[in-house]
Amino acid sequence: MTPDSELLARFARTNAEDAFAELVKRHVNLVYSAALRQVAGDAHLAQDVAQTVFTDLARKAGALARRESLTGWLYTSAHFAAAKIIRTETRRRDREGNFMREPTNENVPEEGRVTPCAPDWETLRPALDAAMHELKEADREAVLLRYFENRPFAEVGAKLGLNENAARMRVERALEKLRTAFARRGGAATAALASVLSANAVTLAPAGLAATLTTASLVSAGTGTFTLLKIMTMTKLKLGLSALVVAGAATALVIQHQAQGKLRADNASLTQQLAQLQTDNESLSNRLAAASNSKSLPKDQFSELLKLRGEVGLLRRQVDEIGKLREENGRVHNELAAATQALQSLPSPEQALFNKKRIQAVNDAKQIGLAMRIWAGDNNNQYPTNFDNIINELGGITNAMHFMENIELMNAGIANEQYPQMLTLREITPRQAPDGKWERIYGFADGSVQTITSNEGNFENWEKQQQQYNPPPNQ
Repeated sequence: MTPDSELLARFARTNAEDAFAELVKRHVNLVYSAALRQVAGDAHLAQDVAQTVFTDLARKAGALARRESLTGWLYTSAHFAAAKIIRTETRRRDREGNFMREPTNENVPEEGRVTPCAPDWETLRPALDAAMHELKEADREAVLLRYFENRPFAEVGAKLGLNENAARMRVERALEKLRTAFARRGGAATAALASVLSANAVTLAPAGLAATLTTASLVSAGTGTFTLLKIMTMTKLKLGLSALVVAGAATALVIQHQAQGKLRADNASLTQQLAQLQTDNESLSNRLAAASNSKSLPKDQFSELLKLRGEVGLLRRQVDEIGKLREENGRVHNELAAATQALQSLPSPEQALFNKKRIQAVNDAKQIGLAMRIWAGDNNNQYPTNFDNIINELGGITNAMHFMENIELMNAGIANEQYPQMLTLREITPRQAPDGKWERIYGFADGSVQTITSNEGNFENWEKQQQQYNPPPNQ
């Protein structure tokens, strides 16, 4: 089976809708089930949440293509999207003066109704997603892969960059932390938690929902087939990589201006035709009215009257058609204006290349930070002292050498939970942007990554302000 990362990368490069459709088909049950729990069983709101999540996936495909697994990102995105929709619905109901809550279990639409489950599940279900988001990202990913998607430990390990035994230990520790999270919420830490999750956490989404979400998400993200925004998005990406495509964009602008000129000329011609038709229409209407006022008409005049009526009907239809043409002309004109504005706002090739390097540095820092936190979880919550410690977490020595070219470790050996805002890594060499400013990527012990800007390229003062911890001399 093609990995998620390959499908997403192919979609990001070519807007391949079949690749995106396969991703939606794989994960729609997970996203829809999580959304349905968090919107009190409202199937329509759950579908809205799912569309929001997959629309974001389409928009952020380029940045997410480096992820080995999308499960954790999609689950967390569904959590935040559901919370936002619930807040919006609450405000709307307040404005309408409706203070009664929708029922959470009764009268649920058939497509969103969940099959009755074991008592353990009914106890766990209301607090499941909140408890899951108390876990660290790595632990949450392990639980999702093992018990929500029911993957074997070998496959879980492959997704997390671990061997099978290490993956088993990671999952067991994460499950125990989830039990603790339930206990803090007043729930019973059931011994059958693993089996209950495997059987009930993910249910089948309504039939046809995957296809509907694929189309709606691509249209919302502006990447659907036959949409003008798709052409603009592809052009924007290509322009950022080569001056040759910039020249092509300039040609496109010329063609668009020529098309606008032609549309204006056609519009003027249609206006003249409409005025003439309206004049003819009034004349024929007057003649028809005069003929109708006659008490009796000879046969030849009656034939002329019928002919006039037919011409009047034809003119009216022509006037209606011209009105539709003018509306279409206005719509095309607006689309061309939007396309022109989008082309003019494209970044320069230099800025696009700088943006690409910035994204690469941020992704590298995040991946190293994740590897450090995984290693610390297995080593008394102490961060590693060098890259050799986390070669396995980075996917092998080849990947580690790539990261070592761009990122260096700081404050090695600190306790990752004791000093959450301590600097742990940074970009080796600052980068100068086309506007003359300098940038450098930093990572913190809590796993966050930050981009710092300097006018003169000196980051020492800022770094000193972040040093909340002085490591022992032997570190």
